Amino acid sequence: MAVIRSERVAAFLLLIAAALGLIAANTPIGPALMGLQDAHLAIPGTPLDLSVGHWISDGLLAIFFFVVAVELKNEFAVGQLNSVSKAVRPAIAALGGVIVPALIFLVITAGSGYEGGWPIPTATDIAFALGVLAVFGKGIPSRLRIFILALAILDDIVAILIIAVFFTADPNLLLIALGAVGVVVFGLLSRLLGTRFRMLVAVAMVATAVLTWSLVYLSGVHATIAGVALGLAMVRKPAMKLRHHLEPITNGAILPLFAFSAALVAIPQVAPSELAAPFWGILIALPVGKLIGISLGGWLSSYVGPREKRPHLTLHGLLAAGALGGVGFTVSLLMNELAFAAQPEVADEGTLAVLLGSSISIVIAAILVSTLAGTYRRLRRLRLEAERRIAAA
Repeated sequence: MAVIRSERVAAFLLLIAAALGLIAANTPIGPALMGLQDAHLAIPGTPLDLSVGHWISDGLLAIFFFVVAVELKNEFAVGQLNSVSKAVRPAIAALGGVIVPALIFLVITAGSGYEGGWPIPTATDIAFALGVLAVFGKGIPSRLRIFILALAILDDIVAILIIAVFFTADPNLLLIALGAVGVVVFGLLSRLLGTRFRMLVAVAMVATAVLTWSLVYLSGVHATIAGVALGLAMVRKPAMKLRHHLEPITNGAILPLFAFSAALVAIPQVAPSELAAPFWGILIALPVGKLIGISLGGWLSSYVGPREKRPHLTLHGLLAAGALGGVGFTVSLLMNELAFAAQPEVADEGTLAVLLGSSISIVIAAILVSTLAGTYRRLRRLRLEAERRIAAA
């Protein structure tokens, strides 16, 4: 289990799963797999009737968003975002990493009718970005790791808000209100986990979570928001314990399964000039927009706050953070599905663009992070050698 919690292993599993999905979709078994993905599974006696693909993206992915929300709550309580002074600089960088990719996408798709896909290149896959950092970033100072972690977490907050606001269709206010009641009940029940009735309480919490998810899904709000709300409502300490137990499941099963399902796309047999505008918008906005937006935002943030408390982030470090932010992957794939749900051909091209754009960002990030880490390791060796010479003298 400890191995699956590793950021490196999580990133590796995601990449392998996406590659297998894309390869399988373009082999003779591709049509059968895509048919299985579209097959509907209904729960008898309930209005819940989802395709296999939607059970994965709306159901299982809600567990991943629950884990993300628990981590967010912990960071705001006792972590890297527990004060305004800590949060403001990565927040400015994260804002730049949302605005610039969105603008690039809108410029490229202007007049095409597909402008609604602007949120797709604004997301960062925190698990994948930190995995790349873990693989290539040995020797990078803690201040840059903290900045990148905070940046990725804040980016997740923006992604959650975008999903909640822009991908909600004809919301049923009564069901939303009932879902909110479910969230409150879930939070209150979590306060009883320390009592002798904890097993009964745990069963009641699971039942409440499932009911709340169902109400949110049926209300028209994207069901992953239920996972976010439940994660934020749960008492922090037991929530962190639950996150610890769920992490191997999300890293080892849920995220790879979603990546495989999302990447089940037949590569279109068309000339590059025939690809829809969103393909080029995503392909360019993810690696280029994130790199520029986060670097620019990070540079501007260096002028915020008292001079003595400003973190020293070099241009090289900011560019590395920007490249890591361009790994959209999981959340970008989800947004692509939501944005182009009524246009499957465009959604398929968008999936390919997310995979290609994220891959370009991975390569750029690997180069920038590894060279940056090498520089810091070299400086550390020189400093230690100088200290030894002084001590010997």
